[in-house]
Amino acid sequence: MTALAIGNPIPAVTVTDADGAALNLSSLSGAPAIIYFYPKADTPGCTTEAQDFTALADEFAKLGAQVIAISRDPVTKLCKFRDKYGLTVRLASDEDGSVCEAFGTWVEKKNYGKTYMGIERSTFLFDAAGNLVREWRKVRVKGHADAVLEAAQTL
Repeated sequence: MTALAIGNPIPAVTVTDADGAALNLSSLSGAPAIIYFYPKADTPGCTTEAQDFTALADEFAKLGAQVIAISRDPVTKLCKFRDKYGLTVRLASDEDGSVCEAFGTWVEKKNYGKTYMGIERSTFLFDAAGNLVREWRKVRVKGHADAVLEAAQTL
């Protein structure tokens, strides 16, 4: 597992957004970027997190910041998730897991005594130069989008 360090540039990896468009994350420089990883679309915590970021979309837009939400769900599931909840955050798919690997978010997890590999709920804030300035690991959803916005406002 590779982990990003503060000051590292956005990895030059590509995701596919819910509309089927390819997006190379390194192309996001020029404005602040928030890239967050969530385990599974349309589950309680992931839905709340996406709704919280969507609710703050105008505030992020005022900063010129882009918000990209990444899971390993297929694009078709992301479309349903977006449409079901009216999400405006840009959802992206990392079906092969290469982006999770680049960010160090594909980790061993434990649940009810079972060990498995999965996405660690994580958020990365990049400045306009495309360099990592803040990261949140093992995110607790409540209040998280607000904390990310507060950090982005200091850039």
